[in-house]
Amino acid sequence: MMERVPYIRLSGFYFFYFALLGALVPYWSLYLQSLSFDAATIGLVMATLHISRIFAPALWGWVADRSGERMRIIRLGAAATFVIYLLIFWQQSAVGIALVMLGYSFFWNAVLPQFEVVTLGHLKEQKHRYSQVRLWGSIGFILAVGGIGVVLEYIDIIWLPAILLSLIGLIWLTSLAVPEPERPEQLTQAPVSLLLLLRKPHIVAFFAITFFVQFSHGPYYTFYSVLLEDVGYSKTAIGLMWSIGVVAEVAVFAVMHRLIDRFGLRQIMLMSLVLCVLRWGIIGASPESLMLLVIAQCMHAATFGCLHAVGIALVNIYFTGNTKGRGQALFSSIGFGLGGTAGALCAGFLWEAGGVELTFYAASAAALCGLVLAFVWIWPEKAQ
Repeated sequence: MMERVPYIRLSGFYFFYFALLGALVPYWSLYLQSLSFDAATIGLVMATLHISRIFAPALWGWVADRSGERMRIIRLGAAATFVIYLLIFWQQSAVGIALVMLGYSFFWNAVLPQFEVVTLGHLKEQKHRYSQVRLWGSIGFILAVGGIGVVLEYIDIIWLPAILLSLIGLIWLTSLAVPEPERPEQLTQAPVSLLLLLRKPHIVAFFAITFFVQFSHGPYYTFYSVLLEDVGYSKTAIGLMWSIGVVAEVAVFAVMHRLIDRFGLRQIMLMSLVLCVLRWGIIGASPESLMLLVIAQCMHAATFGCLHAVGIALVNIYFTGNTKGRGQALFSSIGFGLGGTAGALCAGFLWEAGGVELTFYAASAAALCGLVLAFVWIWPEKAQ
């Protein structure tokens, strides 16, 4: 059981953090489209959400490892996100919107990697229950994406920025309730050299895999809603399609600790990457088929749920002591930062050049690169 763990408060933070993503990722591109931006511009603007992930998590991870005061950094980051986001209400140009997004995401993207460390710190010997806390983030995403899809049938999408502001405020308030975890490791473990860890081939391969996985998700996060709208789906239906993927994600998070015990991290990663290759190929080949799109959305359980849980577990194995915060930060910076930015940028230009087929086939090829690297280099039992 989890008697001494602030389960509700940890889960609440994940709930609102990913509810914000559920409002932002599926619908922000539609908001930008409502401002008459073309596909390349939408790709560039959406990429600003990922750009700060390249350097912000690493910077704040270094500060957190040095100070040990992760919750203070998280609270400051959430507050700064709220204040900077207010500027969005005075922006109509692509440049203005992109600059505000870049500004608030510098703090927002630094929050989650450190909260992952806080969560694992509270769980202590119950780290295998991480997925049972994290699944509340997926539930928040589902409720937001489904609920906002229905709401946008009745109000203009121009109200979306106000909805996002309310969720950012709730993230900030929730962060105030989460206590700092105990830090016994700093008292018992000698400092570890991060540079020495980063020279190990399996760790280099691991970060390359995270890059390719998030690169492959670039077209999905940037243009999936646009694709569905072009095919003829309503905003309610678009919300439901996104929800299907995250319901599958919730289901796999709920049993993730059992899957890891039964199959191991390596086998779960390899199978999930196979499904990642197939998922993007299905969307690229058959965007008009409802049945195939639903099947592809169910694969989100593997392409995000399993791969994220395995990634968190591998960071916890590969990085110890005073490198944990920076390890989580690099996981975010290289994957969601570099990979997400490159994926969004390439998606914009590929969409203009070749449409849905070329864009999602490129995503499938990126996932295949990750699969090859994982097959050769990911052996968690040999990590030490």
